[in-house]
Amino acid sequence: MTKNRLEAFSDGVIAILITIMVLELRIPEGGDWTALRTIFPVLITYVLSYIFLGIYWTNHHHLLHTIDRISGGILWANLHLLFWLSLTPFATGWMGRNHFDPLPTAIYGVVLLCSAIAYTILVRTIIATQGPNSRLKAAIGSDSKGNLSMLGYLVAIPISFVDRWVAFFLYVAVAAMWLVPDRRIEKRVE
Repeated sequence: MTKNRLEAFSDGVIAILITIMVLELRIPEGGDWTALRTIFPVLITYVLSYIFLGIYWTNHHHLLHTIDRISGGILWANLHLLFWLSLTPFATGWMGRNHFDPLPTAIYGVVLLCSAIAYTILVRTIIATQGPNSRLKAAIGSDSKGNLSMLGYLVAIPISFVDRWVAFFLYVAVAAMWLVPDRRIEKRVE
């Protein structure tokens, strides 16, 4: 399999996930701000999840451009990542429809954490396949940004049961951290 085929498959899965999420948005009854307020939790959760999927999509794109060859391990690590990302619409809908109740908010964090772990596994699998002098290893370094993200999720999950808004803020903070473009990989590929 070529990396182009792997990238196209992954792009298609992420596009479908975003489509599923947007199709779950319901048009509010009425044409005033009060009507919009009734769907606000679902809408804000959709926006956050869209941003997360966008972050994964862009970073995955850069990641695959460091690959010289595809191994079975890379294929399985990529499928593992796509599995956890595929749970995003479920967690998004559950959290939004239930107005950030503690359990759905915690489960949302579990999906985010497992997606981050799966991405890390994919990165490490690519580095192992490409060898110790790989461009990806040089670009990633200690991956403090990735580790800080996972720590944010780990803290947010139990906090969801104490103060769901603090947990939601932590999810937003991690997304904001990644909105600042991560040029580590991009610089090494050019």
